[in-house]
Amino acid sequence: MDNLFGELRLGHLRLAPLGARRRTKVTASQAAAEYTGRWGWAVTTGDPAAGTPAVGTPAAGATAPTRCPCGSPRCAAPGLHPGPGGGGRARAEGSVLFPTGRAFDVLDVPEQAGLQALVRLERMGTQVGPVLAAPTGRLQFLVAAGTARRLPDLLYRMGWDDAELDLICHGEGSYVAAPPTVLGGLGPVRWLRRPTRDNAGCPPEARLLLGTLAYACHRGRERSAEPAWMAS
Repeated sequence: MDNLFGELRLGHLRLAPLGARRRTKVTASQAAAEYTGRWGWAVTTGDPAAGTPAVGTPAAGATAPTRCPCGSPRCAAPGLHPGPGGGGRARAEGSVLFPTGRAFDVLDVPEQAGLQALVRLERMGTQVGPVLAAPTGRLQFLVAAGTARRLPDLLYRMGWDDAELDLICHGEGSYVAAPPTVLGGLGPVRWLRRPTRDNAGCPPEARLLLGTLAYACHRGRERSAEPAWMAS
């Protein structure tokens, strides 16, 4: 099965050319209007200047972590949690956030593991819902609401309950930064798989994706733990 999980890069998965993205740049207010009007998703707004990179220089190939007052080391909207009244109209230069736990929850995994799992799932014909690519080096898969509450049981049933997996789920009470939000010092959040008429209102059940995502996360952790002479 490992042969199905080769080394992949984000650019191989049909991201629009940079020039095309610049010519069709969407403001935060336009994006928020589309999310609510076209897809029926709730959105809220954050402070565009709040999400700042943490102090320190990351190791080669690593992405700078971000600090967030919420205290979560894997916050998907670092520094951008809305204050009172944050559900109002988005400013053109502001940040757009999805409150998870309503229309969907979000499975959050390392970029490389997520790319490997995505290729495998699509080869198997699995209907994958919208997928976000965050500049923090994470991929975020939109799945059915309620997944965060059921995640421990789902992992137990699949035999992954005792594994150390870099796999988390954002559910009720959390926020995920939405395109075209820019996480300060890192870059914009982008769609790797955009919402469609078929999946926006009915994201996939987590059990359809979770086994493949867990395996990819597990293999990634094993490889990172291997001595350099074995990993090469």
